[in-house]
Amino acid sequence: MKKIYVKSLKEYESEALLDSKKILAAMKRYKASPKKPTSVALDEKTIEELKMVAEAQGIPYQVLIRVFILDGLDRLKKAV
Repeated sequence: MKKIYVKSLKEYESEALLDSKKILAAMKRYKASPKKPTSVALDEKTIEELKMVAEAQGIPYQVLIRVFILDGLDRLKKAV
């Protein structure tokens, strides 16, 4: 089975534009569903950048991280 690295896909070459409709849909869809806490080690600079982007979008940065993860999973599923 050939390995596919998501960051090597063409979609990751362009700047990421966040769709507010997708963010709101993700918030609504996953708000009611049970979640399991996890931890991801990120450096301080990355966390600060996430917080700035989240603030500009008007959402909590944890929700932004969740949106990024879910969007990445969707892209990976489509690539396979």
